[in-house]
Amino acid sequence: MADDKQILLDRVKREIIDKNICPDLAAQGNINAEIVFIGEAPGKNEDEQGLPFVGAAGKFLNEMLAQAGMQRSDVYITNIVKYRPPNNRDPEPDEKKAFWPYLLKQLQIIKPKVVITLGRHSMEYFLPGMRISAIHGQPKRIAFGKEKLVIIPLFHPAAALYNGSLRQTLIDDFMNVPTIIEKIKTEK
Repeated sequence: MADDKQILLDRVKREIIDKNICPDLAAQGNINAEIVFIGEAPGKNEDEQGLPFVGAAGKFLNEMLAQAGMQRSDVYITNIVKYRPPNNRDPEPDEKKAFWPYLLKQLQIIKPKVVITLGRHSMEYFLPGMRISAIHGQPKRIAFGKEKLVIIPLFHPAAALYNGSLRQTLIDDFMNVPTIIEKIKTEK
């Protein structure tokens, strides 16, 4: 089963590369994960290493995972846009739209119990019209094909690094994730 998932994910990666969507598919983690984290786009460090969340925001993410009793190897981490926008600007709507089908394929293959969006850019595709400041940390069920998917919008770790007042908010929201997952498991 895990081998089949890896083959399918490799196929998505190959399609992105073959269609020249980007030179590398930046994703990392456990293909059988219950939790998929979706960031916005690679930053400088991520672009250089070809892996998501390896800079300062990644270190903060690792700290929060550890505080919640998890490791990176327990989760799957990717970005909605798979390459670094010029001058580290926010991803543009057409860039996010170009990668959306590939992100959906990744989720269909992994079948996580929860998707945690990190920042408004990844949140808005799952929860259009919502404001992250109003719904951060609140699980939302959405239709996902024939399935239901739980989305937990969180502030981006980089935002918490730049805005100290968001740091504790993000940590508090993050610490509730294991409880949310346990509730989901008992509902089924």
